[in-house]
Amino acid sequence: MTEIVTTDYVIVGAGSAGCVLANRLSANESHSVCLLEAGGKDNWIWFHIPVGYLFAIGNPRADWMYQTEAEPGLNNRVLNYPRGKVLGGSSAINAMIYMRGQREDYDGWRQIGLDGWGWDDVRPIFRQHVDHYLGEGEHHGAGGEWRVEAPRMRWDILDAFRDAAVEAGLPRTDDFNTGSNEGVAYFHVNQKSGRRWSSARGFLKPALSRPNLKVETHAHATRILMDGKRAIGVEVRQNGAIRRIMARREVILSAGAVASPQLLQLSGLGDGAQLREHGIDVAHHLPGIGQNLQDHLQLRPIYSVSGVRTLNEEFRSLPRKAHMALEYLLFRRGPLTMAPSQLGAFARSSPRYATPNLQFHIQPLSLDKFGEDPHTFPAFTASVCNLRPTSRGSVSLRSLDPAIPPSIRLNALTTSEDQAVAVESLRLVRRIVAMPSLQKYDPTEYKPGAALETDAELLEGARAIGTTIFHPVGTAKMGLASDPMAVTDARLRVHGVSGLRVVDASIMPAITSGNTNSPTLMIAEKGAAMILEDQRSV
Repeated sequence: MTEIVTTDYVIVGAGSAGCVLANRLSANESHSVCLLEAGGKDNWIWFHIPVGYLFAIGNPRADWMYQTEAEPGLNNRVLNYPRGKVLGGSSAINAMIYMRGQREDYDGWRQIGLDGWGWDDVRPIFRQHVDHYLGEGEHHGAGGEWRVEAPRMRWDILDAFRDAAVEAGLPRTDDFNTGSNEGVAYFHVNQKSGRRWSSARGFLKPALSRPNLKVETHAHATRILMDGKRAIGVEVRQNGAIRRIMARREVILSAGAVASPQLLQLSGLGDGAQLREHGIDVAHHLPGIGQNLQDHLQLRPIYSVSGVRTLNEEFRSLPRKAHMALEYLLFRRGPLTMAPSQLGAFARSSPRYATPNLQFHIQPLSLDKFGEDPHTFPAFTASVCNLRPTSRGSVSLRSLDPAIPPSIRLNALTTSEDQAVAVESLRLVRRIVAMPSLQKYDPTEYKPGAALETDAELLEGARAIGTTIFHPVGTAKMGLASDPMAVTDARLRVHGVSGLRVVDASIMPAITSGNTNSPTLMIAEKGAAMILEDQRSV
């Protein structure tokens, strides 16, 4: 017999956005909220020690372990596509970098008709939930749930790259989060006293004692329950049983840019022709669902060096490993506090761009791919990604079984502009590395290879080393009703369907210029406020 439970709001996905929504919607005790998470609890040590991402990514306990289809623009390689499988979602396994993006990102959303989403609209929302180590000021707030701190370690090789970038013409900056992120600096990170600060720790844990909030883990949503054109609940599979969680007010999808469109499609929402091919009855034709997938493609040039310490050689030293562990246990400092990237830079690949279109993530280590040991030689990685790709991908069903991952196609490096930016990116890396501050360490290009010189050769090098930086967005994009590919309106309501919203990174019409986790929290904060406003107006 199917168990039926009724609540006011059903939130699907307890990731970055879902934890914020659960906190805000349950703050009023007259609202009952059920938060559904298909993964488990964040009760594993590697969810809390910053360097734990090395053990979490690629581990089925923490990661959905999605994969893309073979990518034609990347030499037909299949890419791993990590997504968090735990309370806190990807904020429990990500790079912990606090980044808002550029003023122009949000003003661009406003200029396509999405009122309320310009920089001046969203900047106060970023500020209101931040607890920034710099304290209350023009750009940051203090006392909020989202802790932001400075990194707790420096490396000579990273300082040298910073100085070389300045020698190459990039300005120094102290803060990437003022509306303009051009320049080079150490990243600010979502940590507290040397521990990862996920959305579960920041937003969900303080609300767990509320009697009107129910959190269900290992509850995999299988479909949205529809009554005509209205969403009325969610069917979930939990511990081998099927349950129905009915919503008196709204169903809210916060499962992310991969899982949210998959669940919509399984529920009969999407491109009608594609749904009928799977034998799914069409509840509402919305061809934009699953389309418009955007991600930041990163190229990871690697340089061997000499005469300077990197993490590669320290990783292979048992005494040094013991020292790292002791340093962390006693002082919450050292390499175990490291985010995947410590130093960042934002630059323009060409004068034709008005604002930076590249982001660098500089690492004092090198490896062939996540999950493998670092190289045996001292080296650094100068990862660079295209912030505004013109390539567009998709998320579509493989199967009617919700447990089978959808088909993910990035279509990376399939446009001439993206190909040009890739070549320009590699040339800019070489120009920075050639500066005096780095030359003293005798850098030698290991990947993609110093022998590559022409544009055609560098493009082939980019195809060989290009990979995702795990920032999928856009698959349920906001847009006006006149846009046939829009999925949600400016209040995040699904077009043509009542009682249903999408509140996560999938609603971005265009990707932000930087790491996407904190913009996702902003979307959730703004979405929660709109949900409560709309409820009061009923």
